[in-house]
Amino acid sequence: MADAAPLLSPELRGAVVISLPDRHHHADDAGSRRRGWTLLLRRAAGALVVLAALAVAGHCYSPDVATRLFGEDRKWSDGPGAASFLLPLYPKKAGGVKAAAEGSTAVLPERRYYTSINIGNPARPYFLDIDTGTDLTWIQCDAPCANCTKGPHPLYKPAEENMVHPRDPLCQELQGNQNYCDTCKQCEYEIAYADRSSSAGVLARDNMRLMAADGERENLDIVFGCAYDQQGKLLDSPASSDGVLGLSNGAISLPTQLANQGIISNVFGHCITTDPSSSGYMFLGDDYVPRWGMTWVPIRNGPENVYSTEVQKVNYGGQELNMRRQAGKLTQVIFDSGSSYMYFPREIYRNLIASLEDVSPGFVQDESDQTLPFCMKPNFPVRSVGDVKELFKPLQLQFRKRWFVIPRTFTISPENYLTISDKGNVCLGVLDGTEIGHSSTIIIGDASVSGKLVVYDNDKNQIGWVQSDCTRPQKESRVPSFLSSALRSQLL
Repeated sequence: MADAAPLLSPELRGAVVISLPDRHHHADDAGSRRRGWTLLLRRAAGALVVLAALAVAGHCYSPDVATRLFGEDRKWSDGPGAASFLLPLYPKKAGGVKAAAEGSTAVLPERRYYTSINIGNPARPYFLDIDTGTDLTWIQCDAPCANCTKGPHPLYKPAEENMVHPRDPLCQELQGNQNYCDTCKQCEYEIAYADRSSSAGVLARDNMRLMAADGERENLDIVFGCAYDQQGKLLDSPASSDGVLGLSNGAISLPTQLANQGIISNVFGHCITTDPSSSGYMFLGDDYVPRWGMTWVPIRNGPENVYSTEVQKVNYGGQELNMRRQAGKLTQVIFDSGSSYMYFPREIYRNLIASLEDVSPGFVQDESDQTLPFCMKPNFPVRSVGDVKELFKPLQLQFRKRWFVIPRTFTISPENYLTISDKGNVCLGVLDGTEIGHSSTIIIGDASVSGKLVVYDNDKNQIGWVQSDCTRPQKESRVPSFLSSALRSQLL
């Protein structure tokens, strides 16, 4: 096909046209230019205001907004080292609880939520209890097994090449040079838990398959425990899980292993729904961490690999429950998803019970109800916590204010610290920590964090939370929507 001839504008023939400027037209152009500059300056000023608001909001909710907005922050990278993985959470079937010993008011910690992870080659599914207070991930193992309970899946059977050598850095980290053996060909371990149960086995290395945020499945090289000798409550049968997912900040925990390999940022989080029959989710990496609205507190460094911080006051409604001899002092707080309930130091615990008795005169303690250490019989029929929640006040843990002015409070609603027993009594899901060896520590269990997204940021050494219905995980953008819309309107 021939090229089309170009379209030419009509030529002027035989005349020269000279155009002189019109003074009125020139004045209109000057006015238009002035109005244009004024509009541009207004938009620029509006953009600066929005950016200032962005910076203020960032400082309110995040300690390093300047780096996040203008620097090279790993959190904003889509390349290697910035992957995130989503894992579903499932609730265990509700069951009775047992006292630690006859005559004791302690209730043994029970993990109530688990996730499903595929391990091995070929990959097979295993149900693992999530535990932020445990370093090592382990599954029941046929190595052969000396003491194992019947779980939901067949025992993991390692090959000889899967065994971790005692000279491996993760083995030495776990053993602490206590059981080093020159002639041994495998790394042995034993873990003891607060409920006096224990798990022993050998370390293995195998593939773990996780679902990335983009929907792709990735095979990862992970070291975990091949557990062949369980004792105590770990032998309760049938078990609803195959092992434990260790999520502490120890070197051998799953998040730290993935971070040290450059696969994720050393950040993870979990979101547990308030509906005990429903599921939530957890994630590894930071793509699902809200950039705005989070309340952050620093992690307290210590010899144990636990997520510990410090609180100034514990309130029931407006009433302070702190110990008199601890007035003005800070109390240690541990976030432990491996515990179902919340634990208070004895004096705070007793002050809370006294407050509950004062505000609910129609309730009488029923010592025959062994569901939990403190249960009250109401003077009317009760089928759910919803029937009585209006009669009780929230618990509040007040942390140090940020910059001395911004409050930081962890609020626990009555739905998250009360439960209804089979006898229709109202039972307190807060227990005496002295009974399990925590005389001066508050432990926040999984029941207390329901309805919250809780994030453990080991890169920045902080713990954060925000209210959430925990039904739909979302990848977060850099700029909150209200500021993004305002910025767009100013620049367009």
